[in-house]
Amino acid sequence: MKVHLVARKMKLTQPIKDFIESRLAKMQGFVDNIVWAQVIISVEKKIHGAEVILHAGHQTMKAAAESDDLYAAIDKAMTKMESQVKKYKEKFSEHRGISGSEMSEFSTLVGPQVVFSVIKDVPIKPMNREEAVKEMEKLGYNFWMFMEKDAKQVQVVFKRLDSTYGLLLPVKR
Repeated sequence: MKVHLVARKMKLTQPIKDFIESRLAKMQGFVDNIVWAQVIISVEKKIHGAEVILHAGHQTMKAAAESDDLYAAIDKAMTKMESQVKKYKEKFSEHRGISGSEMSEFSTLVGPQVVFSVIKDVPIKPMNREEAVKEMEKLGYNFWMFMEKDAKQVQVVFKRLDSTYGLLLPVKR
């Protein structure tokens, strides 16, 4: 998780940083897929404010609080954010039908990995549609790419589930 801390009209000290980071680490215990967090603390006429913006998955959440004490303002904003994160986790797990332990596995998943088991170089021969179907059937394939004799265009013939044949024609857009 990337953390960005901003202090307005005040100095950001190490104890404040440590307090904020410890509270954000607690949030990561609820949901693993937190991408970034931004915490803005400020002071205006003896009133301290804290604003927390958190981006998890495809959701951005925001919580703000004010108090006479800076630590109290941060604590209130973080408490509000915790309730939003818990609600997000419940909504996500209900919607997806997965548990919290499986959610961590889901968050680390980048996407389905595409694996090519065979790469074959095929010379494209000029032929008509009927010859392409005969070639496909002879080789035992479900589809066959060929160059149409008359149109001089690459086409694909394929066998459908109802034992008829289909033809894919390229179209320029």
